[in-house]
Amino acid sequence: MSLPKDPAILLSFVNTKLRDEFPSLAELCAALDADRAALEAALAGLDYHYSPQQNQFI
Repeated sequence: MSLPKDPAILLSFVNTKLRDEFPSLAELCAALDADRAALEAALAGLDYHYSPQQNQFI
């Protein structure tokens, strides 16, 4: 599955997947064959960072 390119849409997509389907960012990245570092960098551009405790980008 291809991840959305637009950072705002990517944020919504990833947080929804984390909430509904995956217990961690590592599992989401593995299942979607996504580059975790690239994903985190893209969302850091919006000043969002992954919180393992909340299992979402905040």
